[in-house]
Amino acid sequence: MSTIKPLGNRVLIKRSKAAQSKGGILLPDSAQEKPKEGTVVAVGPGKMTEEGKRETMIVKKGDRVLFSSYAGTEVKQPSEDEELIIMSEDEILGVLS
Repeated sequence: MSTIKPLGNRVLIKRSKAAQSKGGILLPDSAQEKPKEGTVVAVGPGKMTEEGKRETMIVKKGDRVLFSSYAGTEVKQPSEDEELIIMSEDEILGVLS
């Protein structure tokens, strides 16, 4: 079983599910706009500065975050049957509280 471990300042996010329209109608996957929020499932160690120091990551595993429609790259976790997104921490717009 293999898993994806983010490197540098990258974050692995499980996208939230969108099952219904605002009117409560179930939509097929092809008609749904993908949610722009998700839960952080893994974080990298942070990126290295020019001075050789590692920057601390702001987000952590379990955080619910917002991101833009075009942020990151969709990937499949080899050990599971779900789509995840890997993106730079800089692409995250905010943390939901």
